[in-house]
Amino acid sequence: METRKSHRAQGRPRAFDINEALEQALQMFWRKGYLGTSLTDLTEAMGINRPSLYATFGNKETLFRKVLDRYSDRQTAYLREALEEPTARRVIERMMHGVVDLVTNPCNPPKCLFAESMLSCGDPNDPLHQELAQRRVSGEVAIRARFERASLEGDLPSDIDPSALARFVVTVNLGMSVQAASGASRTELLQVVQTALQACPR
Repeated sequence: METRKSHRAQGRPRAFDINEALEQALQMFWRKGYLGTSLTDLTEAMGINRPSLYATFGNKETLFRKVLDRYSDRQTAYLREALEEPTARRVIERMMHGVVDLVTNPCNPPKCLFAESMLSCGDPNDPLHQELAQRRVSGEVAIRARFERASLEGDLPSDIDPSALARFVVTVNLGMSVQAASGASRTELLQVVQTALQACPR
């Protein structure tokens, strides 16, 4: 007697696209913020039920970390690419214009997911707040390292502190994200960039 192969033993295939579900989670968190996004918001946007969400992505916090990684890899890739510019000033210009492009793109929510999350997760004892702070610090360290190289190459004046300059750039970038979330236009943000560049070394 022929024995039938059991398809059940192999497990049922997922009825949803993980990549697409993660993208929908990103869009939901981006629009409503971490605290403003409920599990119901997520399951409806992702087209899955709660057991599937937990089984595939973990809890809400774990899912949000995956979303932050995706956001960093895609939406804010310009920050890493800017570090490859030949001069410190070009690094700064590309970063700041990249922020403006991101938050004024009509296809995106008018804010930065990372900056919005930093503001909403304000409890310093919250593990998520600590991770967001560490990600910010890591980004600032990368910019500082690029400016330190520029200083060694003679691209920055000797009286310019790479750490202070990196902190200035990060502060302006985050500030523009907050301004955009409260309704600042592209023209207004570009004026901020122009003003900030006047304070930067040439």
